[in-house]
Amino acid sequence: MLALRCGLGAAGLARVLVPAGRPALRTERGAGTLGLQRPCERDHQKDWGHAELLEVLKARVRQLQAESVSEVTVKRVKVAARPPNSSSSQPPGKAAKGATPELHGRWAQKLDKEKVIMQKCRQMLEERLQAQAQKKAKVRPLRPLRVEPRLQNGQLASCLQRWAQGGPVHPWEEQLSRVLQEAPQKLSREESQKPADGAPETQLTGQQQKLLAFLECCLHTDNVSLAHHVLVTQHGRRRRPLTLSMYNTVLLGWARKGSFKELVYVFYMLKDAGLTPDLLSYAAALQCMGRLDQDPHTIRKCLDQMSRDRLSLHRVFSDVAMSAEERSLLLQAVRKVKPAFSPPPLPSPLVNTSPLLKDVYAQDGPLAYPKLHLPLKMLESLFQEQLRVELATTVQVHSVEKAPPLTSELLQARETLRNLRAQWEAALCHELQEVKAVMARGAREGRPTLYPHLCLLSEQEMAQMLLQVLQGLPPQGESLISLAHELGMRTFNRHMVQRKQQEQQVQALQKRYSQYLRLLASDTQVHPPLLPRQYWEVLGGSEGEPRPEKPWPLPVLVNLGKQLAEVLVRAVHMPRTSSAPSDATPLIPVLYHVYSFRSFRQIGVIKPHPAFSQLLATAAEPTLTFEATEVPMLCPPVPWTSPHSGAFLLSPSKLMRAVEGTVQHQHSLERCPPASLHGALDALTQLGNCAWRVNGRVLDLVLEVFHDHSCPRLGVPPPPPPAVPSPHCPSPGTRPANLAQQCRDLAKQRQEAARALKAARELRSLRADALYRLSLAQHLRHHNFWLPHNMDFRGRTYPCPPHLSHLGSDLARALLEFAQGRPLGPHGLDWLKLHLVNLTGLKKRESLQARLAFADQVLDDILDSADRPMTGRKWWMASEEPWQTLACCMEIAGAVRSPDPTAFISHFPVHQDGSCNGLQHYAALGRDTVGAASVNLIPSDLPQDVYSGVAAQVEVFRRQDAEQGLRVAQVLEGFVSRKVVKQTVMTVVYGVTRYGGRLQIEKRLRELEHFPQEFVWDASHYLVQRVFNSLQEMFSATRAIQHWLTESARLISHMGSAVEWVTPLGIPVIQPYHRTSKLLINGGMHTMAFKSSSDSSQRPNTLKQKNGFPPNFIHSLDSTHMMLTALHCYRKGLTFVSVHDCFWTHAADVPIMNQVCREQFVNLHNQPILQDLSRFLVKRYCSTPRSLKFSKNIQARKLFQTLLAIPETGTFDLEQVKSSTYFFS
Repeated sequence: MLALRCGLGAAGLARVLVPAGRPALRTERGAGTLGLQRPCERDHQKDWGHAELLEVLKARVRQLQAESVSEVTVKRVKVAARPPNSSSSQPPGKAAKGATPELHGRWAQKLDKEKVIMQKCRQMLEERLQAQAQKKAKVRPLRPLRVEPRLQNGQLASCLQRWAQGGPVHPWEEQLSRVLQEAPQKLSREESQKPADGAPETQLTGQQQKLLAFLECCLHTDNVSLAHHVLVTQHGRRRRPLTLSMYNTVLLGWARKGSFKELVYVFYMLKDAGLTPDLLSYAAALQCMGRLDQDPHTIRKCLDQMSRDRLSLHRVFSDVAMSAEERSLLLQAVRKVKPAFSPPPLPSPLVNTSPLLKDVYAQDGPLAYPKLHLPLKMLESLFQEQLRVELATTVQVHSVEKAPPLTSELLQARETLRNLRAQWEAALCHELQEVKAVMARGAREGRPTLYPHLCLLSEQEMAQMLLQVLQGLPPQGESLISLAHELGMRTFNRHMVQRKQQEQQVQALQKRYSQYLRLLASDTQVHPPLLPRQYWEVLGGSEGEPRPEKPWPLPVLVNLGKQLAEVLVRAVHMPRTSSAPSDATPLIPVLYHVYSFRSFRQIGVIKPHPAFSQLLATAAEPTLTFEATEVPMLCPPVPWTSPHSGAFLLSPSKLMRAVEGTVQHQHSLERCPPASLHGALDALTQLGNCAWRVNGRVLDLVLEVFHDHSCPRLGVPPPPPPAVPSPHCPSPGTRPANLAQQCRDLAKQRQEAARALKAARELRSLRADALYRLSLAQHLRHHNFWLPHNMDFRGRTYPCPPHLSHLGSDLARALLEFAQGRPLGPHGLDWLKLHLVNLTGLKKRESLQARLAFADQVLDDILDSADRPMTGRKWWMASEEPWQTLACCMEIAGAVRSPDPTAFISHFPVHQDGSCNGLQHYAALGRDTVGAASVNLIPSDLPQDVYSGVAAQVEVFRRQDAEQGLRVAQVLEGFVSRKVVKQTVMTVVYGVTRYGGRLQIEKRLRELEHFPQEFVWDASHYLVQRVFNSLQEMFSATRAIQHWLTESARLISHMGSAVEWVTPLGIPVIQPYHRTSKLLINGGMHTMAFKSSSDSSQRPNTLKQKNGFPPNFIHSLDSTHMMLTALHCYRKGLTFVSVHDCFWTHAADVPIMNQVCREQFVNLHNQPILQDLSRFLVKRYCSTPRSLKFSKNIQARKLFQTLLAIPETGTFDLEQVKSSTYFFS
């Protein structure tokens, strides 16, 4: 009703905008009479129209308010008032100043006419709703579920009909052997073009993905008959070819139920579709026969046909994922025919043969794998606590926001929220039941609806999940597509946890994990010593890993989330005022759907009503709700053993994070030989096994600032400001002399309001991020916790929990420290002091000895900072990393004041950073002596600063140009500094272009107080050219390698492929840059259209492919170096974590980590990296048969020549890195 009213209101306004008898306004629609009038007359008449329009808008708003319309959104119109000294007559409806405008004549008639039209439309709508209600009351009976298929092949159809009507004593057993012997019918041209079975899901159409997901969900909800009905219906229509996986899904469902007749029906459809059964098809048939205890004759025929199809029985047991029960039933059926048959044993554990990992997996030599500091009983209790958290799927955390006083208003608001939530939960359950009934009817008609997805969770669980999402909506709202994706993912995660409970995986996990803890506990031993992944695989026994669950396709995921979001919008209402009871005042929607523009795109936004936001703010509830996967784990993570198994106990997690809907990364990982991923799996497991704890003293100080001061310079954002006032339009009676100035002021106010609104939103986001981080830190203050890790498509590692981890700002890092302490030893205190000086950023160009001397000089300031951080001299606040500096001051103070500093137990992580690590890898690849010296690959007494070196080279060029009279070079005298060029030099290695570099330098120049701003553009353009020229001279080999990588990627993408390679550690990499495609989800509130550019079935984006290859390749090398360092440190018993090219360990172990870091860098670059890359790319892209198109042959030949033209290398000796003090420091 409201939508109809708003629509008619907009239409009415459109009609009113053309007043009768106004040539000026008619001319805007194409009339030509305005050309005979004077300009002043045109202006006066235009002003009259605008003044009248303003009055009409005001009257229209009053009219709608009088009709009890809950909310109207009217676009603001900039109105130019009629000049008061005009000689023309006053427009109709013009009111005196201060009086309420009254309408007369034609305008009043138009509004009255529109009111009559609206009343008629309202009456028509009520009649339509009444008719629909009567139609619902006479619901036609549901269609019966179809069982027998309609076949296209006449021979198969007649055979099936004959056997269905009568036959031998066991017709269906004979029928199975008969249908298995049938050759697939000849495919039509359309069907022959369908994707082969096992092809990536992205090659399926949206409808095919939807159907497959529907069938799989029907199995999960024990509704195989509905899945069979829809499959039969879709098979009969044959509009789109069905895939073998669809038939196999229903086959598996009937096999689990032991329904042999229906299983034969599916085999008939499979053959009728021109498909050949595969291993999974035969596994389903044999499982069904084992469940029904079939006679050996039928089983023998099935096995004989399987061998004729060249399918190995052993592969059924080794390649098909089955549960223990399914495996037992299948074996029972086979042994009726072959009593001596034994399934193949699990293959012996494969060992990675990479030369880089030879020492990691060697069983000889010293092994000192680290143990946790906790006993077995404690770890078992932590496991049970984490298991309860994941079974609950959410965690309630007390908020650290300053609690308001418990006033009567606050208590009443909380009571109102409690009552409303109870009502909302009931309303949501009722709405979900109605939606499921509609979806069920659609499924009965043969359409693959969302009905089984909505049945995965109970209505109460769905309602509680929706209310949790409602609680977390920001006042400015959230885009519908983001909300839909979040709801779809939450439903999937909860379903996965419930499935593991139903399949008895929780009990198996408890038994296996308890044994696994013996490897990690401080009071138990395991012989022989094994890596965590190796020991977990040994504990798996003959059953192996459970069947992996495929994620839902992105269209299905978003469509389900959209449906749930619409349920939430429709069901949740509240009184207009929180003080009034719900039965005494009209209810208003808590959420409403509006449109907003972002980057010139119109998107749908779900926005909470201001009354609801105000109610939440008044209630100030003291708890926050997090998903279980957003919180650090309370026990060590499950070791990564495959691309789909590891990290959390029950919650699903990805080995390789990627944009949702991207599947090529997962497919490439699954195609890899298992042993090739061992290095990455073991490194991720080792990083996740590091135990953490919260630094309580730092947390208390941060909370003090958060509550009272909120210092942005210290990374603690203040509370968001009040609402930004909207600019006011000029009043209709403004004089022309002041009108122009008021319009300029209005434009300025709007710009300022837009900037203020953007700043307020950013500040609100920062404040919420700080609130989540500090609340979780307070929640885990007295706990040990762990951070499971995964990686991106380049192999770079990241903690899975997003809010509280060591990968973050200075504040985030300062809150954490190692849970397991180590004595400082003889040199640990010196490393703490060096780390402190590094954090301050004060002595970057000084030697280690000079930094130590400086630390001793400022020891009084260090102790003062530790003792009186908020009331003393506050030396720590001037640091580049103030909170980490303060935490280090406290650690040094504790060590200095201890009786024996060498025995002081330190929990503080000490960092060692790479010196422009990307350029280090380029210099090592090209054996570039000059470049190696600039980035500290060569030993030196003082650390080399590549940024200062580039600035000095640019200054040499500038002087030469200034002497030749170049004006911009003369203006730049005294302004070429390290700070101006640093960002550009740092990002050149990661693919920044000259355009991007110019913008970076322009920003730095604008920050210089005395630089003439009129020369900013010319100076930035000049400097970026000189910076690139300097880098060309200093890093000639680097630029050659970059050019080779870029040109190779350009040619590969022109051939229609995305760039792929394999890292030296064996991780497959695919660049996810493709042409943008649009995916539409129709119906509901509005049609959602979202773009996808990461689908491997789309053509590659050449620009992104070529620009992304050099930086991504270097990132894959630095991740390889980090993983090698992590694995070798673990073998030596060290605690090791990293933030990309920043390595962390205990102060006492820094010398050992430094030695390992240098050795592994040398070992990595002693491999023929560029040669291996060239061979891989030639094999991948140049080994296909010649294309018929001549142009393609030319491109392939040019690509082949380019890939073989590996850049020449220099003479730098890599062994020098091992003795370079400042390589990582």
